[in-house]
Amino acid sequence: MNNTPLLLAFPEYLNQTQALAAAGGWPLAEVKVHRFPDGESRLLLPENLPEHVIFCRSLDHPNDKLVELLLAAAGARELGAQILTLVVPYLCYMRQDMAFHPGEVVSQRHIGKLLAQSFDRLVTVDAHLHRISSLREAVPLEHAINLSATVPMGEFLAGRLASPLLVGPDEESEQWVAAIAEHQHLDFMCATKQRFGDRDVQIALPEGNWRGRNVVLVDDVASSGRTLEVAARLLQVQQPASVSVLVTHALFAGDALERLRAVGVGHVWSCDSIPHPSNCVSLAGLLAEALREPSKQIRQIDEIFP
Repeated sequence: MNNTPLLLAFPEYLNQTQALAAAGGWPLAEVKVHRFPDGESRLLLPENLPEHVIFCRSLDHPNDKLVELLLAAAGARELGAQILTLVVPYLCYMRQDMAFHPGEVVSQRHIGKLLAQSFDRLVTVDAHLHRISSLREAVPLEHAINLSATVPMGEFLAGRLASPLLVGPDEESEQWVAAIAEHQHLDFMCATKQRFGDRDVQIALPEGNWRGRNVVLVDDVASSGRTLEVAARLLQVQQPASVSVLVTHALFAGDALERLRAVGVGHVWSCDSIPHPSNCVSLAGLLAEALREPSKQIRQIDEIFP
């Protein structure tokens, strides 16, 4: 039996998976995907699989991708794979972590169980876990690892702007902002937010000396971009030298980027967890380290975000 893990890439995430394979020194093959006119998918895996197979796919626009991923996992086991690891830099359906109204389905819990039934290990980055203490509560696996992208994000910012001031657009972003600021010894603060709907938010900036500062709005997920837009509009009144955006996951639905530019955001940077023109921060090294030493990563993350 071949004991060297094989990385399996899906077409839309091939470049990132190639970078991961290079960082870890693993062989790579591609999952061939054909979509029929009725929307069903036909998948083709390599005929000869090793004992350990690592699937790599981000789950933005998740509904089709989830079905294909579960089919691929089942097929890999039929072809002899014994250990299946899922590297899912962006993990979907994590925001619905409780029922806010009678009858609402808690998608975090059910998607997590579904993935745990198909895979033996899971590695993700900055999952949206604001009301639970550990990814393992959502994805019931011993090796369910939620990495923080704060180190590569901090390294990216180092020396890019003169004396940047990091700002979290809401209370939930504080852990990311504080961690990046700590790595690079930067100033930071966080705004407060009230949400009234998917695109209706109100933000209050803290007291501070913003004038002439290079402000960087930092968050984990940019979906509609509305929170960042409102924060950037408020910042312009304070006359900063510049306003930039740095996020882990660049969903940026619809005209989000255009709206950010319209309120004076000069730079929009993101990690490559989701393929997007704003990608500037590679996660390959971070993910490769977690795959090499999963137990060490679990301990470190539990210490950073207990």
